[in-house]
Amino acid sequence: MDHGTLALLVPLAPFLLGGFAIWARHNRKMAEIHAAATAEKAAQYAAHNKELEDRVRVLERIVTDRGYDVALQIDALRDASRVERSGAADAVKAGTVQ
Repeated sequence: MDHGTLALLVPLAPFLLGGFAIWARHNRKMAEIHAAATAEKAAQYAAHNKELEDRVRVLERIVTDRGYDVALQIDALRDASRVERSGAADAVKAGTVQ
C-alpha cells in the first residue's frame, strides 16, 4: 500500500467502524427476534403436544376401561346397519319405495 491510499483510508476509518457497529447491532437484534420466534413456536408445539397426549390418554382409558363394551357396540351398529339395508332392499323389491 502506498502512502496516498493509506492517507485516504485513515480518515474513512471512523465511518467504516461506525458502519460495522451498526451492522453488528442489526445482526444481534435479528438474532434476538429469531430466538423469540423460535421460543414461541416451541411453546406452541409443547401446548399442542400436551393437548394430543391428553386426547390419547382419554382414548386409552376408553379402550381399556370399556374395550369389550366398545366391541359389542360396534358389532351392534353393524347389525343395525345390515338390518336397515336389507329392509330398504326389501322395500325396493316390493315397490313400496318410490
